[in-house]
Amino acid sequence: MRVLILGGTTEARLLAQRLGTRSDLQLTLSLAGRTMRPAPQPVPVRSGGFGGADGLAAYLSAERIAVLVDATHPYAAQMSANAARAAEKTGVGFLALRRPAWERAAGDRWNEVGDVNEAVDALGRAPQRVFVALGRKDLAPLARAPQHHYLVRSVDPIDPPLPVPNACYVTGRGPFTENEDRALLVAHRIDAVLAKNSGGQATYGKIAAARTLGIVVVMVRRPDLPEVASVATVEEAIAWFDHRRTPSADRGV
Repeated sequence: MRVLILGGTTEARLLAQRLGTRSDLQLTLSLAGRTMRPAPQPVPVRSGGFGGADGLAAYLSAERIAVLVDATHPYAAQMSANAARAAEKTGVGFLALRRPAWERAAGDRWNEVGDVNEAVDALGRAPQRVFVALGRKDLAPLARAPQHHYLVRSVDPIDPPLPVPNACYVTGRGPFTENEDRALLVAHRIDAVLAKNSGGQATYGKIAAARTLGIVVVMVRRPDLPEVASVATVEEAIAWFDHRRTPSADRGV
């Protein structure tokens, strides 16, 4: 049974690792190709876009894919929408693996906003030292508020740098511990954290550290995603596959 996993997350890699040992499955992991040095993957990888929902549907048909798994980042709303439409169009089995969002805990000082533009407005006019944990494609709105000093962490270097007078950059790939992130926030005298509610443990350190230090977190809410069959963990996804024993069971369900 041929399976395509739309990845780019830790969960996608772990799912591919688990399913890749099964003799009844033939896996391909698809990555968007935006990261310069992607983490090693345990199964064959396809890199790059498909050309929207129609392009993905054509790929599913041409490659005789029986099951499509959407294990993309919680903020990859367009890719998730394309995946749902392509699965519906082709009739392949479809499952979304969506890690739960972080929940506000006692001591958290969250200011929840709808998007990065709202996040920039929420920082206010007075200069602040802001730790930015967003994707490279989300940074452009920061130029509207050049009065702040930005500390930007990313997997790949930010090139070109932000067109603001005060910005510095650190690169790294999670997981990051609470102690590591607390030390980073203290060393740079951070006043506010700008982040997405990505969920999971790999990048939760900054949220826990901000709570301990009493720092405000400007949290970008998750986008709306298609209502489809979904699970929250790799173990639940494995169980879903365990209930689908034959290729014939994977068409039109």
